[in-house]
Amino acid sequence: MNDPPRELLDAAVTAVPGWVARSVARVLRAQRIEVTAEVRDATARAGVEAGDTVRAELGALLARDVDEQRTNPLAVLRAATRFPTRVLRAAGAAEVRRDDFQRERFPDDVYDLAPATWSDLDPALHDPGITWGAWKAKIVLDRRRAEGKR
Repeated sequence: MNDPPRELLDAAVTAVPGWVARSVARVLRAQRIEVTAEVRDATARAGVEAGDTVRAELGALLARDVDEQRTNPLAVLRAATRFPTRVLRAAGAAEVRRDDFQRERFPDDVYDLAPATWSDLDPALHDPGITWGAWKAKIVLDRRRAEGKR
């Protein structure tokens, strides 16, 4: 794996457990639900599981040739909302109000956790995410130019 994909993967795997913890804490705080030791333990386990899943799923995506990537890294990260969602449901959190776009685009994200940008998940993902995007775009453009398509 080249440097930009590896850097993005490493940054995402590092960031995900903290994002899971912050997401759970934010929703529970807003709903005035006590964070018990059981919830803290479940959150920590969910963070580890989310990190492992992101490592596998994002790693598989980033290992593919850029022309064969049928989704993007943010989609993989958005799918990880299932981990904090599971903890929130078990803690008795109520689903939150979401606008029509959110409900249509992310039907399973009932707590409105899906990151819209790299920084929404963690500010440390901004630079690796932007760098990866530019790196991928350059590869695609160079290939299309070589094919006479650009």
